[in-house]
Amino acid sequence: MSIHVPLPIPTHLDEASLPSALSEKEQTLYDIVLEHFSVADYTLPNVNQEKAALVVDEKFWLSYECLLRYLRATKWDANEAIKRLEDTLKWRRDFGIYDAITPQHVEPEATTGKEFLFGYDTRGRPALYMCPSKQNTEESPRQIHYTVWMLERAIDLMGPGVETLALMIDYADKAKNPSIGTARTVLNILQTHYPERLGLALIAHLPWLLHAFYKLITPFIDPLTRLKMVFNPVITENGLFRTAPGQLVREGWNGSQPFIYSHAVYWEALVKLCEDRRSRMVTAWHRIGGKVGTKEWEVKTAVRDETTNVLVDAENALAENGQSQF
Repeated sequence: MSIHVPLPIPTHLDEASLPSALSEKEQTLYDIVLEHFSVADYTLPNVNQEKAALVVDEKFWLSYECLLRYLRATKWDANEAIKRLEDTLKWRRDFGIYDAITPQHVEPEATTGKEFLFGYDTRGRPALYMCPSKQNTEESPRQIHYTVWMLERAIDLMGPGVETLALMIDYADKAKNPSIGTARTVLNILQTHYPERLGLALIAHLPWLLHAFYKLITPFIDPLTRLKMVFNPVITENGLFRTAPGQLVREGWNGSQPFIYSHAVYWEALVKLCEDRRSRMVTAWHRIGGKVGTKEWEVKTAVRDETTNVLVDAENALAENGQSQF
């Protein structure tokens, strides 16, 4: 029987753990960045003063882990991290992350299933599948909007202790690459505004002609990202390495999940899943304190525990109802 909807977020991971403690020097640098964004009258520089104050979505984005990702990406240069964070805050506004890039806007790009989120690897990283052979539109800004929208949804679906995704690209069926210009634009967005978000990139069935394309864009890929890219990985009857049992799709990847993309079913399910989860995370964030520097770990574990409690209550109610009938 085929599956047409995303898998649920893993609730318990052996490798999930609290963020590591910072060294004294790291803590000092983190405190500098946190203080910069936490002052009561903080405003974004070089922005119309009427719109320069941070909104709730932006404060939510400026989590403990987010500040650390930018600090690590800048080799613990606090001033550079602040600059990059402010650049990304402005980019997210200009790009339309919170308003213009809606499910309705990008849905025409999604109808063939050329990108979909399904399952998690052994580290709990959501798997974002890309199938270039299912390209259904001409190159346009909306294609890039769609890729970023899917990345944002992957982030929504990261469980406690998970900050990266697994990118799965399948070049089977005579797939074509985007232009070098589009590829460079996407790479620039990912490397500039989503530092330390790629945990693994598996690129399967890559023909030798497309190897040349990747060689052309390699100079634009930072060295750390290159180390996470595996070309034509070994696929066996046991599935693909580094994936969780029962989480890998069958088509193209030799997994056990009979997932088939059905837009009429999948799209609504993905949008609802992500909107519900984000709403619950923001609610938990407010309950914890609703401020810059709140730990994603605390927000996500609060949502996880809430979900677990609801399931337990439901099971207990069913058990009680069953007993009352005898």
